[in-house]
Amino acid sequence: MSKIRILPDALASQVAAGEVVERPAAVVRELVENSLDAGARHVEVHAQRGGCALLRIVDDGSGMGREDAMLCLERHATSKIRTKEDLAAITSFGFRGEALPSIASVSRFRLATREKDSLVGTEIEVNGGKLVAVRDHGGAPGTSIEARSLFFNVPARRKFLRAENTEFAHVEQQVRLHAIANPHVAFTLTHNGTLVLHLPATQDMLERIRGLVGDELSSRLLKVEEMTIRGVTVSGYIGGPGMSRSNRQMQTTYLNGRPIESASISYGLREGYHTALMKGQHPVTFLFIQMDPHAFDVNVHPAKKEVRFHDGNGVRDAIARSVSRTLENADRLPGGHAVAARPGPRPLPLSSPALPVAPAARQEELQMQVRPSSAPLKTMPPAPAVTLEPAARQAPPPAEVPVVASAPASAPAKPAASDAPSADDFRIMGVLQKLYVLMESREGLVMMDQHAAHERVNFEKFRRALESGGVPCQRLLISITLQTTPRDADLLKQNLEALTRLGIEIEPFGPNVFKVEALPAFLKTDDPAAWLDQVIEELGSLSTKTSSLRLSEDAIATTACRASVKSNDVLSVPELHALLKDLLACEMPYCCPHGRPTLVQISTAELERKFGRRAPG
Repeated sequence: MSKIRILPDALASQVAAGEVVERPAAVVRELVENSLDAGARHVEVHAQRGGCALLRIVDDGSGMGREDAMLCLERHATSKIRTKEDLAAITSFGFRGEALPSIASVSRFRLATREKDSLVGTEIEVNGGKLVAVRDHGGAPGTSIEARSLFFNVPARRKFLRAENTEFAHVEQQVRLHAIANPHVAFTLTHNGTLVLHLPATQDMLERIRGLVGDELSSRLLKVEEMTIRGVTVSGYIGGPGMSRSNRQMQTTYLNGRPIESASISYGLREGYHTALMKGQHPVTFLFIQMDPHAFDVNVHPAKKEVRFHDGNGVRDAIARSVSRTLENADRLPGGHAVAARPGPRPLPLSSPALPVAPAARQEELQMQVRPSSAPLKTMPPAPAVTLEPAARQAPPPAEVPVVASAPASAPAKPAASDAPSADDFRIMGVLQKLYVLMESREGLVMMDQHAAHERVNFEKFRRALESGGVPCQRLLISITLQTTPRDADLLKQNLEALTRLGIEIEPFGPNVFKVEALPAFLKTDDPAAWLDQVIEELGSLSTKTSSLRLSEDAIATTACRASVKSNDVLSVPELHALLKDLLACEMPYCCPHGRPTLVQISTAELERKFGRRAPG
């Protein structure tokens, strides 16, 4: 007897459902995408018990005639593609023709639809994949689909569903994802009869985002101006420096309007944020990518969540450059309030004269140290000037690189007439706990973390020095021998020139073996082999357009940290003023190289609310 059999249609549909319909949220994704493909301008999603008891999706799209309504429940029946050429350039959300028959095979299914020009529509009932009834329907134009008792006939699948709140959270996330990409479509979401989301149609993308995440978060987003690189157009909104989450739930990216996940996109975001994001944190993004449909393939995942790019490096580079440019041109302090528009990146001085010391009387007037709440406030005696040379901070940079530029001591000045922010726009009032510099600006109270600010200044100066002349290297007493995989060996061979510029003298020493004779002079590590492993890992994730110096930025950031003033270092007023001046001259002044904020602002309006001088909201 033959061991191979053809599966019955009902069983084959349940197998397909296992790929397409993993939970209620997958049903919502498929049906909402069908509604959007049908040109709907209003989509309603109703759920009960997390979507397990009932999911109803109602739209005002084009609807279907009776013949199409019957055909759409057959496997591999679709109106989206006709030829193999269509499959190579997918422009619609759905195209496989498996969603409706898969959902109908694992639920008590009802479809009611009517075309706008038809006097009567069609209603179809299916129970676990078996056709129950077909009748006339007199409802409104569009389509309404119900899926009740999901997985009622597949208990093995039903037992893997999570708690009601968990399943509904996934349903809500699907509605949010599609609502963001389609602000021109109105969305309504209810759960157990309670209204959860009501999003009117709008032409303003930021208005739709505000309706989903609130005023506070949306006001802190930075607009990514549309930019096209290598055929990849990037636009949208991203969180600024210091704005991140511990998970990827708010890291949303869209390709031609389709919410997707892609390693190329994740690498691009990582490169774009690099020193503006703390390790282990994820950015807040609402990023939109537009490409020729022939340049990618969406037919690689049953749920169509992942894509394959023909030029993954081009996608990474476009995203990295767009995000990096947006962050460098950011005109918002962490805290969500705009400052004066910043010009493009300015050159940083690599040397400066010694700092002048403010007169004692002036220092006594301005250098009031604010103690913790347990101690009384008092005026401290003049602080001695601190020499901010890296050597004084036990730092190991290859050359003397002064940290702050000179700035004469002067009385607090009015905001400069120029549009660019300057140190004169801030009045230094004191220092809290020998770390947080308290300043007054036109917008309210600004606090500067002197250590984080100094880290950013040092980091950019070190990096500029390295970019301009390469990295001085330090020869090893004993060579390091690296045994690598064939893949890593290829990466090293392709990047020997870049590694040499980084101060890493490395050469092939046999099949998949390399000999390392020198390392960067600034590198301070007890395990150079482990550091080299990290460099090789970075080589595999960086795009070809990324600066090779990105490979050593962790080491540069560590050097900058060691060379920076600490929390207990008391700085004079002119030194604080000069540090602020150098910080504002940085390409990315609002976060340290580890992603922590350097400046935080509390607006006057917020202070008035806290003190009861203004009503909340």
